Amino acid sequence: MDSRLPFDADVLARTPPEVLAFLVHVLDRLEKVERENAELRERLNRDSTNSSRPPSSGFVGQKRRPPVPPSGRRRGGQPGHARCVRPLVEPERLAETIDYKPDACRRCGHVLTGADPDPLRHQVAELPSIEPTVVEHRLHRLTCPQCGVRTAATLPAGVPPGAFGPRLQAVLALLSGGYRIGKRGVRQLASDLFGLSLSLGMVAKLERQTAEALQAPVDELRGYIRTQHANIDETGWREGRQRAWLWVVVAPLATVFTIARSRGAFVARLLLGPTYRFVATCDRYRGYLWIDRCQLCWAHLRRDFQAMIDRGGPGQKIGEALLEQADQLFEWWHRVRDDTLTRGTFQTYLTGLRRTVAGLLERGARCGCAKTAATCRDLLADEACLWTFARSEGVEPTNNAAERALRHAVLWRKSSGGTDSAAGSRFAERLLSVVATCRQQGRHVLTTLTACLADQKAPSLLPNPNAVTLAA
Repeated sequence: MDSRLPFDADVLARTPPEVLAFLVHVLDRLEKVERENAELRERLNRDSTNSSRPPSSGFVGQKRRPPVPPSGRRRGGQPGHARCVRPLVEPERLAETIDYKPDACRRCGHVLTGADPDPLRHQVAELPSIEPTVVEHRLHRLTCPQCGVRTAATLPAGVPPGAFGPRLQAVLALLSGGYRIGKRGVRQLASDLFGLSLSLGMVAKLERQTAEALQAPVDELRGYIRTQHANIDETGWREGRQRAWLWVVVAPLATVFTIARSRGAFVARLLLGPTYRFVATCDRYRGYLWIDRCQLCWAHLRRDFQAMIDRGGPGQKIGEALLEQADQLFEWWHRVRDDTLTRGTFQTYLTGLRRTVAGLLERGARCGCAKTAATCRDLLADEACLWTFARSEGVEPTNNAAERALRHAVLWRKSSGGTDSAAGSRFAERLLSVVATCRQQGRHVLTTLTACLADQKAPSLLPNPNAVTLAA
């Protein structure tokens, strides 16, 4: 007899079997409804603090975290903070220098002469009137007086075959990929700033030409990131109104984006290489766990632990304890990063913390909450991937670098809706790669883009060999 029926043996013995079967059926349905309601409540309560959902996915009116109480200090810079001033332009870069000297003493009126060896410097920056320089190249066609064949002159080396020079083309490309301006906005800006008349088709054509010019340097970057520790992540994209994925791999001095129609692990293998031997920091997506040296992101783990707490039930205490351990780990790690705690001492501290976390995960795997238990079992199976950063110099415990790199692209996707074709995707991924890499290396983005568009052999985007890079 079903133990869930709240009746004694005598009542059950007097109850017809058909009624008992019906009651058991009703109990089964009630339990199913309760499980479904619990899942729906949990799904409704998901946000960026307890899942991988971005902050922008929250619905209007969603309750936010309470604000931090005021500190009582005045707004602005606090006493003792480092002074930040705008650096003056070097003398050799000045367009003009004008000296002003006082004629007489401000107190007694005596005539003043001479020069101040260290005068006060006041610099004023101004933009000149922006007007493109248009050069007309006339190709004469001459007829041979002997054979009558007409021959036309050809453009010399260095003259662009199109109607726009490399710097102007680089500016228009940067407006799209660097500042998330759509094709219509680029066309309007070209008119407002430069007085140029562009069609939407011409903007698209310039993007295709830019993508072709950037193929070689970006392909070189793809090979480079396979030899570095890196963060890897992916997010949704749209290509031709179909589902696609935008992938990013962030190394210390290079970033590569790729748009693919799949979220499968083979894309990650294509990006990192099938024999990748460095450390890849990622979230718990199973498509990354083929990597030999993997570091799971502790920022994502904190969300998993918060989800255990919000889920309630028997797994709540486990989530609270795990979240406390994660906060302790970050406190020590920030001290290591600030050079107030040595890596050796940090590794010693982690020995006890690792045992504590393993014990909590084992308890969580046996708790009565199915989802919390499943998360704990998964983490126990990948337990070694939680601590790779502790023994690998130059590896962070989070993949925040990849998420920060994706943020710019996600905002571009939200405003543009993605790309309309494979050609548009190649432009987006290559320009995003160049812009992010230049900013990592401290390169001037416009100058680099112009060089890529001007030279038949595009310059390399690889880091300076004298720069500090991560070793395996």
